[in-house]
Amino acid sequence: METPTTNQTHPWLRFYPKGVPYEINPDAYPSLAALMEEGFRRFTDRPAYACMGEQITFGEVDRLSQQFAAFLQNELGLKKGDNIAIQMPNTLQYPVAMFGALRAGLVVVNTNPLYTPREMQHQFKDSGAKAIVILANFASNLEKILEKTDIRHVIVTQLGDLLGFPKKQIVNAVVKYSKKLVPPYTIPKAISFNDALNRGSKHSFQPVSIQSNDLAFIQYTGGTTGVSKGAVLSHRNLIANVEGQDVWMRPANIPDGQGVIVAALPLYHVYALTTNALAALKNGSMNLLITNPRDLNAFISDLKKYPITAFTGVNTLYNGLLNHPRIGEVNFNHLKVTSAGGMALQTSVAERWAKLTGNTPCEGYGLTETSPVLSSNPVDGTVRVGTIGLPWPSTEMKIIREDGSDAPIGEAGEIVARGPQVFVGYYNRPDETAKAMLGDWFKTGDIGVMNEDGFFKIVDRKKDMILVSGFNVYPNEIEDVVTQCPGVLEVACIGIPDAKSTEVVKIFVVKKDPELTAETIKAFCRENLTAYKIPKLIEFRNELPKSNVGKILRRPLRDEEMAKVNK
Repeated sequence: METPTTNQTHPWLRFYPKGVPYEINPDAYPSLAALMEEGFRRFTDRPAYACMGEQITFGEVDRLSQQFAAFLQNELGLKKGDNIAIQMPNTLQYPVAMFGALRAGLVVVNTNPLYTPREMQHQFKDSGAKAIVILANFASNLEKILEKTDIRHVIVTQLGDLLGFPKKQIVNAVVKYSKKLVPPYTIPKAISFNDALNRGSKHSFQPVSIQSNDLAFIQYTGGTTGVSKGAVLSHRNLIANVEGQDVWMRPANIPDGQGVIVAALPLYHVYALTTNALAALKNGSMNLLITNPRDLNAFISDLKKYPITAFTGVNTLYNGLLNHPRIGEVNFNHLKVTSAGGMALQTSVAERWAKLTGNTPCEGYGLTETSPVLSSNPVDGTVRVGTIGLPWPSTEMKIIREDGSDAPIGEAGEIVARGPQVFVGYYNRPDETAKAMLGDWFKTGDIGVMNEDGFFKIVDRKKDMILVSGFNVYPNEIEDVVTQCPGVLEVACIGIPDAKSTEVVKIFVVKKDPELTAETIKAFCRENLTAYKIPKLIEFRNELPKSNVGKILRRPLRDEEMAKVNK
């Protein structure tokens, strides 16, 4: 989906930060592999990643990812265009595996490590992944569904595998034996990650010819139908966002090779994937990987060790840090940019963060389908809290009415966008792709307004989507799972406003078995849903509102709950 030439009469261009061009070149590199080669060459001796007290340089990532790519090519026989799943939190192994796979011409299928076997099976089967790199902590779930997928090669890594001696042995022993975080599993012919690297080192990596429109990632996202779909992102899509970030960050004046950026969001999420991992190849920043951001005490200890220049996160993350008694110990004197996305940034959080750090968070906006960034507040100090900022270079956004016509400035409607970062389409789902497009404009499904100065603001979200701590939850999936619980007759799912996580999941249940309890339903959900999708609130009813054709209606339930909130 090609970028139109940006019309310089767009209102937002009058407020563009000084020094930021209106256009970027999405063809600046023929592929992410070419971007890698340049980054590894320019920043060879610069630390690329820090995790759990260990650092590796860009040169080491270059060497290790080449070994992994050679292993994939020569030992597993994987070819350009084959799909490989990666399922792990932020560890040093993640960028090595990801960059190695991309260099070999493979398509990376990023997978949430917290997925249940049911969710894993759908994603692996749908994507047709032939191989997987998985953290040992989650291998027992893979064992349960492996035979129902096309995966034939399993590489298992332990948390401390790249931490060096003796930290590697200590961390792996503590995780497995003391904390008992690795359930027993049996996967015949599974290969250890370090063994894969050793075997790869005995072969020569053969560079692959990769074109800009070749597929790079399949990032799974929900849909209003409840069916999880794979958003296909090309090398060009992601290069466009990397180039956009590079010019957008210029006013912050962080010299190449001198940045330290916090990666508390998981790299498997498209937000951190692009703004942290891929962007660092362009600017040479070191990513401080936070494996478990919920451990705020350890998180803060890590922040104290480095001169942080940039921070990417979501509202709940910043709010959690602000409310921790030790946050005052962190020196934020070097912080130039705080980026907020994934969910709405609350004004109180923005103000408190600015007071603590001297740096006002720049809220941005994007979706999995847009690689992800479409817009952002400027980083030159002209932040407008409560808005999602201005469209990025080579990106157009507008508001449309229900009939598809353009809405005037100040009128609410659906946000649509076009640009070189807009995805190729949904994997093997041309029907869903067609629904998402209006010509060459991508329909976000989010309701917003454009102000006279060109700044955009979200006023509502997709009609039924629930946003829990930055993660999308789709009611149809929850309802589908809950209705499989013995004793449930009918169910409806909605989101309820929550100060901590933006929203929580609430379900309304009609019993088939009078003895059915809320705890029984929650226990069933824990077996079949990731934690953030599990209903926090359960209300039993004798009947649910329905249309004249028998369709269960969520809106009356949502209106009831909002009336309670607004009392």
